[in-house]
Amino acid sequence: MTHDFQPWLDRWSLAADGEAFSSLAGMLMPVRHRGEPAMLKLTREPEELAGGALMEWWDGQGAARVLAREDEALLLERAMGARSLAAMARDGSDAEACRILCEAGARLHAARPSSPPATLVPLERWFRQLWPTAQAQGGLFAVSAQVARALLDEPREVSVLHGDLHHGNVLDFGPRGWLAIDPKGLIGDRGFDHANMLCNPDVETALAPGVFAARLAVASAASGIDRARLARWLLAYAGLSAAWTLADGPGNAADTLKIAAMAAGELGL
Repeated sequence: MTHDFQPWLDRWSLAADGEAFSSLAGMLMPVRHRGEPAMLKLTREPEELAGGALMEWWDGQGAARVLAREDEALLLERAMGARSLAAMARDGSDAEACRILCEAGARLHAARPSSPPATLVPLERWFRQLWPTAQAQGGLFAVSAQVARALLDEPREVSVLHGDLHHGNVLDFGPRGWLAIDPKGLIGDRGFDHANMLCNPDVETALAPGVFAARLAVASAASGIDRARLARWLLAYAGLSAAWTLADGPGNAADTLKIAAMAAGELGL
């Protein structure tokens, strides 16, 4: 795997600073850039390439700073802090983790003076898997699809969205604070990003006793999004996530549907 990185190590005068590894996003290698820790990422996936363009547009405001970007290569500043939002959520500091995620979302959603990349995906297109699943499965999928349709038809506060804003994609960058990585690059109602974070870092944590109601209260206060509207976005997102699970093959969509059921109950549906 290391030989894939060598041209970029040479081109950008980088020094390897750890073993290369693979992820769903591509291949990555910890490196040193001018003596500072960085991460070199290689990918040819269009979604990941679009994410790199979006991170460059964010220009280090709420997201990891892009140090270089060319073709399939992306060089980012590297998170070196010891804290983890997932660990916080599981160890009694879920409310603090939720507030941090909302603050990260606010920074990413803020208006910028320049136009965003043309590669942003409309939320309408992102939800395309939910409609046929709702028609085929009915039940909570149908309820989720009905709510999603209404939200998409009447968006509020349309923003550039991360698209996958959760505990594993907002990292501790030490003095620079909590910054986002690995965006999908969407555009639409900012409530979508908040719904995603409320389903994470895993279903077990999200379904723990008392967590659902507490998270809704914290996220609503921190984001300024009405609690009922946030619950509607949560219902829509949970249905979409479960639809993706079904479409991908063997997988347990039932747990994600439990979150959808709790959101439906919150709304009296």
